[in-house]
Amino acid sequence: MKKQQSGFTLIELIMVIVVLGILAAFALPRFADFGGQARTATVEGLAGAMRSAAGIAHASQVAAGASGSTGVTIENVPITMIGGYPTADADGIIAAAQVDGAEVSTGGSGSAAVLYVAPAGGSAVSTSTCVVAYTAANTTAGAEAPASVVATTGGCN
Repeated sequence: MKKQQSGFTLIELIMVIVVLGILAAFALPRFADFGGQARTATVEGLAGAMRSAAGIAHASQVAAGASGSTGVTIENVPITMIGGYPTADADGIIAAAQVDGAEVSTGGSGSAAVLYVAPAGGSAVSTSTCVVAYTAANTTAGAEAPASVVATTGGCN
């Protein structure tokens, strides 16, 4: 009379657990740190929003037949302008891009002023890592330049 086996042996179950443990040891580090990727995506999203807002504000000012420092209103929000682009402060590009919940430096309302914006929850706004730098239009005679947005994602991880 033969004894019929049903189920798995203890050795087979242990081997399955060992194989799953090895797979988890290699796969977990690859997927564990999504925080850096999220910060990088946030900085790139902020940069895109600020570029779009600057372009829309500039186009609104041109369409209205105004120029220079004449402010515009977008979605019932007044935007301060310099050189045809939003100023580098809370009343300019921050209002135009509707940035909320981010770390924002002081910036300024003058020509070529620079404003730094970083994802919320980090330390103080750094000027070199994981930040968006918005430079207002340069209105200095002979050096006129439109506003610029530069995203630095090197230190986001």
